[in-house]
Amino acid sequence: MIPKNLLYTKTHEWVLIEDNIATVGITHYAQDELGDIVYIELPSEGTEVESGNPIGVIESVKAVADLYSPFTGKIIEVNSKLNDEPELVNKDPYGEGWIVKIEIDDLEEKSKLMSPKDYEEYLKEEAESH
Repeated sequence: MIPKNLLYTKTHEWVLIEDNIATVGITHYAQDELGDIVYIELPSEGTEVESGNPIGVIESVKAVADLYSPFTGKIIEVNSKLNDEPELVNKDPYGEGWIVKIEIDDLEEKSKLMSPKDYEEYLKEEAESH
């Protein structure tokens, strides 16, 4: 269930890196934990973001969660479909439910991200600690 071509954060964002562009969304696990997503507060295109800082808010019927930036850089595109269809994140978190694209300042920050195998281990540890 964890796509092998992506990298992951401990805050359950997935990242697809193509050249110096990171496409970011939330993982299946995160959307499943949140439940039905009803609203996503997206950042504005052109916004400068810092790695590890909140860049948006995801609201579901159960909870409100921050979306964190995995990289320092600039928001170059937001998935504006989510304004009208936030449930795309539930239906297709790794496809049509992507949230933002970030132009990466420093690709070295990639070293802080988890591989699919590491993320799988992380989820197991989280499940055991509950």
